[in-house]
Amino acid sequence: MPSAYRLLQIALAVFGVIFMLVYPLAVAWPSGWAWHAGAPHESQYFMMIVGVYATLGVFLLNAARNPQVNLSLIWFTIWSSVVHAAIMAVQSFGRGHHMGHLAGDVPALLLVAIVLSALVLASGLKQPSGRNLTRE
Repeated sequence: MPSAYRLLQIALAVFGVIFMLVYPLAVAWPSGWAWHAGAPHESQYFMMIVGVYATLGVFLLNAARNPQVNLSLIWFTIWSSVVHAAIMAVQSFGRGHHMGHLAGDVPALLLVAIVLSALVLASGLKQPSGRNLTRE
């Protein structure tokens, strides 16, 4: 069985690639990933989300090489995924009833948060103390 650290590296790489594939996911399953009617590129909002997640995906791929020095990015990914999923879950019940998101991007984001947080904690990684980061 691989160590928790190795599994974290794998998870970061897999989630990084998936984040870079948000656009194709919306093409294949619009009701689970896109919040508008029509092709994904027809929504300026959605294309902004695609850009942000593709960029985060590239950084997660980079973080997979050395998770210890990228803990802030990993915790940002965890907590922003929880917040994003919570907002989308509430909005799924709002105007337009986008219930497909409760089976698509909402659980996907929660899975990202759960897996990454469990693996960070299991691997025992800690943020370096501030005194190690100061110049002498």
